[in-house]
Amino acid sequence: MLLDFLKHLFGKRPLPFPAEYFVSDRQFNQLYPPSIRRAAIKHFTQLDIAKQAAEFLVNEDKVKILDIGSGAGKFCLAAAYYKPNALFYGVELRANLAEQAEFIKNDLGLKNITFIKGSFNELDFKQYNHFYFYNSFYENIIKEGRIDDKLPFSKKIFDDYSAQLFQQLEQMPAGTRLVTYHVTKTEIPLSFKVTRESTDGFLKFCIKI
Repeated sequence: MLLDFLKHLFGKRPLPFPAEYFVSDRQFNQLYPPSIRRAAIKHFTQLDIAKQAAEFLVNEDKVKILDIGSGAGKFCLAAAYYKPNALFYGVELRANLAEQAEFIKNDLGLKNITFIKGSFNELDFKQYNHFYFYNSFYENIIKEGRIDDKLPFSKKIFDDYSAQLFQQLEQMPAGTRLVTYHVTKTEIPLSFKVTRESTDGFLKFCIKI
């Protein structure tokens, strides 16, 4: 562990040692360089949230789960570790975050993840079975606390993205599962029934009826 820590401290990627990084969020976030780690508390899914979401979303082997706006990949990385029998996909507009997620995936030796550089609205949702959404559009309607300022932000972009996501989800078949975190009920189609809530109602587990 000392060698691993020293390598990280001096800017080199850590050696594969997966279990050690899933002990706590603090430990896991050490996988990221300081420039990205600063966004972890506000923008990255916590390990316990990822575990709960993965338990609900993975209802059979080889199921394909898309993380909409995967950032630096923490949900996919954690969920893939907890559920090696499922396939996880993360789509992220910021190329540097998608690349960092790819580096860590390789360091941890996780084979059941694919990270995609681009926008969620360029994908065909019907290629996936279930979805995770930690409100990645929210950066468009806040003035402080963004990951960075590399993207354009506006209320119009928030509205457009929200409408596009709503439409994509509306077209999914009955039985599609969706876990949302910090997303209001009005942002997802009424056809997705909330089966239960956790974390003071911020985490919602939904199934399309």
